[in-house]
Amino acid sequence: MSTVIVIIETTPDGVIRNTAASLLSAAASLGTPVAVVAVRPGAAGLREQLGALGASKVIVAESEVVATDLVTPLVDAAAVAVASHDPIAIVAANSTDGREVAGRLAVRCDAGLAVDAVGVRKDDGGIVVTHSVFGGAYATESTVNGSPVIITVRQGAIEATPQSAGAAEIENILISSGASAKIDVLHEVSAASGRPELRSAARVVSGGRGLGSVEKFVLVEQLADALGAAVGASRAAVDSGYIAQSAQVGQTGTTVSPQLYIALGISGAIQHRAGMQTAKTIVAINKDGDAPIFDVADFGIVGDVFTVVPQLIDAVAARK
Repeated sequence: MSTVIVIIETTPDGVIRNTAASLLSAAASLGTPVAVVAVRPGAAGLREQLGALGASKVIVAESEVVATDLVTPLVDAAAVAVASHDPIAIVAANSTDGREVAGRLAVRCDAGLAVDAVGVRKDDGGIVVTHSVFGGAYATESTVNGSPVIITVRQGAIEATPQSAGAAEIENILISSGASAKIDVLHEVSAASGRPELRSAARVVSGGRGLGSVEKFVLVEQLADALGAAVGASRAAVDSGYIAQSAQVGQTGTTVSPQLYIALGISGAIQHRAGMQTAKTIVAINKDGDAPIFDVADFGIVGDVFTVVPQLIDAVAARK
């Protein structure tokens, strides 16, 4: 099968980011996934971890500059991998760093770039990339003439599916340390909770103005904890002070594309729907049967969230 390069991001201390599994799954649907990662010397376990996620080979660039050079080492590693493996596609996360790497790599390799994909597939004409555009109102498809095509994938949009088990083949490469923006100081901020990160979560429970108060918004958090989900909110809930702005889902907040999205007391203004309607399954609970959120919901319950949700939490607990 044709090679697909997968650009793997890591944390500053060398831990593989949680976007790796879905990227490798996306690559496996197109060809043979080959992971590329840039780390500081001494990183261990990459071969086993990425092999278990589906990588047939792991290309590792070890360099001290990984800790100080912003993005450039990963761009260099990806460029070497592209030159030596002649891939049909390169896949990266649609994160801040992923978009930066993809853009620079497109210039270096004179390759086409398809950003913020919510789906990928291969047909007789080549690779087809699906996008959600105009606030989620339309789904479009794009292709790139020639190869390779560089694709950034929206976090959470493609489900991570088990591909293989075992260690992958390892290939060590050397990268140059050319001109690069430098990281002078790194301040680590601890997560405020143990819940999944909103943008990449597989399950999200969001609350809206219908919750009524900060105290009652706790119901959203209780259901999220029962499901192992991230907590989100509509802009109305954020503006009302029920939760911090970092939880806002929508056109002016975070765009999510989880496997499951539950909307509690959210009317479903177009700005909110733009940030969540590419979720695989949408469940809406609202006492207003005419709320716009039901237009995009796969399952809808017309009822009081304070009556329905406690029963739902009990049902989830009974199944565990």
